Amino acid sequence: MSWKVTAFAPRDVVQAALVAHEDAWDWDHDIVIAGSEIAEDKPDEWQLEAWMDHKPSRQDKAAIAALFAHGAPNLAIEQLPDEDWVTLSQQGVEPIREGVFYVHTPEYPALEASGVRDFVIPASQAFGTGQHATTAGCLAMLSHMKASGVVVRNLADIGTGTGLLAFAGLHLWPRTRAIASDIDRVCGPVVAENADSNGVALGDGPGRLAMVIAAGMDHPLLETAGPYDLLIANILAGPLVELAPHFAEAVEPGGSVLLAGLLETQETTVRAAYRRAGFRLAARMVRGDWSILWLRRRRD
Repeated sequence: MSWKVTAFAPRDVVQAALVAHEDAWDWDHDIVIAGSEIAEDKPDEWQLEAWMDHKPSRQDKAAIAALFAHGAPNLAIEQLPDEDWVTLSQQGVEPIREGVFYVHTPEYPALEASGVRDFVIPASQAFGTGQHATTAGCLAMLSHMKASGVVVRNLADIGTGTGLLAFAGLHLWPRTRAIASDIDRVCGPVVAENADSNGVALGDGPGRLAMVIAAGMDHPLLETAGPYDLLIANILAGPLVELAPHFAEAVEPGGSVLLAGLLETQETTVRAAYRRAGFRLAARMVRGDWSILWLRRRRD
């Protein structure tokens, strides 16, 4: 059985709470946090949602309230149906069209348009069906990179979730060697199932995708498979800053990183970390309140 705690507040208040969550070193990671606008026609009215697999305790509610610097708004608590909340949150989402990609759940038919790669990504326990602004923005940026003449022979997708961005990279650069990783063990079978249903070959070698469970770059295969022409990381601003020097070691001179999962208000901090690590901005997109960054490592 799972539970959800919701707090409604202006956009800047919720965004500040999300930043505070990233900085909370003692956060209980069994409590998953997300923030979003409550409706497209109300862009300044946001909600912070927290999911957990138990009834919220006094300590849980206090931890969520502490994310709000000037006092938490009222917290709405509800018990969810006996189903996985991530799956529920992704069911019924509309298909998206970004760059050369069309992404939809099995409830919707394929687009079947010339020059468009169709991906079927079911609602699952892993994040990344494509509908979130960060994932959709990465699909658009990958298409832009390909159109700009970027050549990728070795690719890594860190924090892959459903595997979608790695699949997209393999479509754009069919002979690349690709490796995907995630810290969440549930992503292993999810990626394997999605690869099978979308015709993506698993394994090691050109045109194939290897999958590992790892935190950041902490896996022997991630270390030995580099250096990478392209490293994708759609995670959070805090980990992106922490991983900047590790990504610099893993990406070859002139190679690219595609970063997402950061709010526009966090972009200055993230870009400063990557500038210190030897990267320079190649292009950026903003989707709603989220920044998508393409950076290239300086040639020494």
